Amino acid sequence: MRIVRFQAGGEARYGVVEDDIVREIAGDVFGRFRGTRKKHPLKRIRFLPPTEPTKIVGVGLNYRDHVAELGFEPRDEPVICIKPGTAVLPHGGKILYPKVSNRVDYEAELAIVIGRYAKDVPSKKAARVILGYTCFNDVTARDLQRKDGQWTRAKSFDTFAPVGPWIETALDPQNAPIRAYLNGEIRQNSNTAHCIFDVPTIVSFITGVMPLFPGDIISTGTPSGVGPMKSGDTIEIEIGGIGRLRNTVMRQP
Repeated sequence: MRIVRFQAGGEARYGVVEDDIVREIAGDVFGRFRGTRKKHPLKRIRFLPPTEPTKIVGVGLNYRDHVAELGFEPRDEPVICIKPGTAVLPHGGKILYPKVSNRVDYEAELAIVIGRYAKDVPSKKAARVILGYTCFNDVTARDLQRKDGQWTRAKSFDTFAPVGPWIETALDPQNAPIRAYLNGEIRQNSNTAHCIFDVPTIVSFITGVMPLFPGDIISTGTPSGVGPMKSGDTIEIEIGGIGRLRNTVMRQP
């Protein structure tokens, strides 16, 4: 099932994507909900971020090819960082190039959307707290990351967390093709099977550090091939079984 959040009549609504139609749903998307008779053409809806996270927890250095690309050794436990929820950007939105940066990179990632309160979750029970999965672009001001020697500022600007277009509840996260296209040219091409830490391990590790709330996002790392974007570019993140997240880039006015 694909759960989409969109705007209609000036209000934020949730719906289920059925081919080229969105059927509105009533109730709590993180609890019980039901379909209604209200339908919207998929091509005409205005996409919103599929969730409103209190935080986004990122996992770094989680693909073997990316670790090798950087000349590092695999870690024995996940490396994590935080993006604020204010950075989210929907499918079709514009990534704003900060005035203080001269290099902003794309990073294609599979995102986990948390469906219920989660703290100290054993890996065997991780599936119970997951609502579904979506596409994520861990946009990073690479020059600021190198300057600061850490990741927070470089990853926290407004619009630096494009996510969507929807949440897929039925996906095998251990075997999903993942790609990034810059202006239609493929730049990243891998599979989640190449992750060092799988989804249950990641969920268990992070909830052992902090609580996660319904709607929170975990971005699970990026494969090799990250690179810069410039104003006017179109960047697309594609994950097999989910779809494509598409955004354009522009200089901050």
